[in-house]
Amino acid sequence: MTTTEPHSGGHPGDEAGVTTGFLARKLGVSPTTLRSWDRRYGLGPAARVEGRHRRWSPDDVAMMQDMCRMTAAGVPPAEAARVARRRAVPEGAGTPMGPAVEPGPPGESPAGQALSPERPSPAGRPPDGGPVSEGYGSTEGSGGGEGSGGGEVAEGTGAGRSGGGLPLGSVWQECRGLARAAVRLDAVAVQELLTRAVTTYGLVTAWEEILAPALHAVGRKWESAGDQYVEVEHLLSWHVSATLRHCYVRSSQAPGPSGDALPVVLACMPGELHTLPLEALSAVLAERGLPVLMLGGAVPAEALVATVRRIGSTAVVLWSQSRSTASLALARHLAATRWGVRGARTHTAVHVCGPGWGAAKHETQLRRPRSLREAVTALAGDGPYGTA
Repeated sequence: MTTTEPHSGGHPGDEAGVTTGFLARKLGVSPTTLRSWDRRYGLGPAARVEGRHRRWSPDDVAMMQDMCRMTAAGVPPAEAARVARRRAVPEGAGTPMGPAVEPGPPGESPAGQALSPERPSPAGRPPDGGPVSEGYGSTEGSGGGEGSGGGEVAEGTGAGRSGGGLPLGSVWQECRGLARAAVRLDAVAVQELLTRAVTTYGLVTAWEEILAPALHAVGRKWESAGDQYVEVEHLLSWHVSATLRHCYVRSSQAPGPSGDALPVVLACMPGELHTLPLEALSAVLAERGLPVLMLGGAVPAEALVATVRRIGSTAVVLWSQSRSTASLALARHLAATRWGVRGARTHTAVHVCGPGWGAAKHETQLRRPRSLREAVTALAGDGPYGTA
């Protein structure tokens, strides 16, 4: 096979193929990772020219995309490489990178096997790992070396970093795979990984260990890199929201105990637009059979007060992502609001959630769950709205 002179642009349409740097950006991995996969597993360009930069043909690119999808799904890199190489060549044929590989057992799917509920979760933690830090799943302050919590998936990407340079720290491998799929803008893989995470681990664990850490890392990268990662953040947020709303709709439409239970009001503070944590809470509460009234982002103070008085809810959850949107005055006012008929008036239990409520730790009239798991326990643990 002859190779023409490489073009400097490295565009997908060039006959000479694309450069390693271009392919790394497309896949959401580092060039070092591609070289490492070539060295360890023979996943390199099919045609090489001595003294020239390596160029990746469309078939090479397709093979590497297959490799990335499988490692993102939790398949060990060595197994993923074996399957990717087998798919890249006709059955029974050899390959410039080595002989044809024998197929695995009939009907065995490496991706499905890697994601079975019985397998140990990444970083040696059980699937029902405990709650994480403030903010319904913040990974801020977490550490971890190269590939921590994710085996060889993050090889060559730097200490504590994977998913195309995202600051993930020590996280589950499913989280790394989700972040990497988002970085390469692979919408199909993102949705598949989200669906599998929720199905395998349940909403609470999937949110705290996989979805929220990935969102947090993408958000921090966007803030530090300007607008370079805005498309990654929007893609991941949209699919997470779609997944959570699908779970909510499915649970709310399922037959359940009927009654006169009052809904839990979920609302972002005035000026607060981060709704995903409340969408996660609404999906879990609906799954537990609790009625929910989701008001969404940036709810005006007057509307919040009017809603509580109008429907008579005994529990309201206020989300604030930053201190600039956390109003203790409004939270206190809602906690002091009494409603109901004369002689039987009651008040609303106010739960303030999110990293913006740091100043509320000494507010005895306000309840402050620190994670999605704690919020669910507080609202659905004992009786209609828990005991927290």
